[in-house]
Amino acid sequence: MSNLSDMSKPLAPIDLHNADTFANGIPQYGFAAMRDQPTLSWSEADERGDAGFWSVTRFDDLVTVSRDTETFSSAVGHIQIYDIDPDALDARASMIDLDPPVHTRLRRLVSAAFTPRHVQGYADAARHRVARCLDQLEGDGGGDWVDTVAAPIPIGVICDLMGVPEADHDYMIELSDHLVAGTSNEPLEPSAYGNTTDLRLLPFNSPAAHGMAEYARQLGEKRRAAPTDDLVSRLVEAEVDGERLTDDEFTNFFRLMIFAGNETTRSSMAHLGLQLQQFPEAFAAANADRTLVGPLADEVIRYSSPILYFRRTVTKPTELSGTELAPGDKVVMWYAAANFDATTFDDPLAFRTDRPAVPMHAAFGGGGAHFCLGASLARLEISILIEEILDRRLDLDVGSPVFVESNFVNGIEALPVTVR
Repeated sequence: MSNLSDMSKPLAPIDLHNADTFANGIPQYGFAAMRDQPTLSWSEADERGDAGFWSVTRFDDLVTVSRDTETFSSAVGHIQIYDIDPDALDARASMIDLDPPVHTRLRRLVSAAFTPRHVQGYADAARHRVARCLDQLEGDGGGDWVDTVAAPIPIGVICDLMGVPEADHDYMIELSDHLVAGTSNEPLEPSAYGNTTDLRLLPFNSPAAHGMAEYARQLGEKRRAAPTDDLVSRLVEAEVDGERLTDDEFTNFFRLMIFAGNETTRSSMAHLGLQLQQFPEAFAAANADRTLVGPLADEVIRYSSPILYFRRTVTKPTELSGTELAPGDKVVMWYAAANFDATTFDDPLAFRTDRPAVPMHAAFGGGGAHFCLGASLARLEISILIEEILDRRLDLDVGSPVFVESNFVNGIEALPVTVR
């Protein structure tokens, strides 16, 4: 633990353990106060006994932590705020929970499918999915933007890449939703989806992780018997250091790809529906000059900050922003705070299409080994959705959002819209 006593540490002004803090989106006032402190901010242990943690809220600090995997580890401790036992770390580990060089070897198994050049090959299929969803929305005269547009598009694209049949896409959405519920104040019943595993051994402490693992096993068996041109076939045949992925490694990999490829883009697309009404000038500018669609897509993602944080654990004595850190200290990178750092982003609460490409926003991470594998795919999908909205001159009356109850995902559960 840090050398300072809890009493002398600069306390965070908001309860970051609690999902209720994010009930109406990003708590900008609290994060602004934390960025203004000269040191990192401290959150004390919660009522469940999870140890306290340091919060990184400034952009430059977040980049430092992201790029130094030797000092700030994903493999030591846990990548979420709450603490888990060492045996649970091993049982739950996927690529995102590991450090180089192991992380690097696993990432190579799928990285070729997500290069900017390769991703362009998915554009036609993605556009077809976007058009189909918007056709339904217009045909119905409106509906729930999340259910009709934001949810089915990204899950359809990532499931196509993975090789999940169309008939099972809704099931993947359901499981992903319940994984997020594992970070909320009201998790699922432990026995859901036939689960008999101790929840502490399951990702997100959710029985939905069991349901997704069982689905992955069955699909993996089918691909071993009859391989096709998809990522599941590639994963079941892949070797790392001369050895095939174990059953747990494969199912954890599958869960990560489905969750990361779906939930984050879905959250950004959900916020896009809200932003259409909040910031019409930005979309009008992109309609007049289509070269602005790409920058607008990135602004949608920055402003949404779909993943609120990831945690790292300190491995050796170090200092960050005048704060002495000791081995074992928990350091939480708040992407949702760094993305509104006025020292990096001019007028950060403004929604603009003219932001410089460098430095990039933090929604894909702060660079380094764990930079988001699917960044190019997310940009493609959101850009296509914006283009189709502009081409159709889609005019919506947007109602009040219902935010996902989570301190991990900045999602929108429901967003009623009417086509005008």
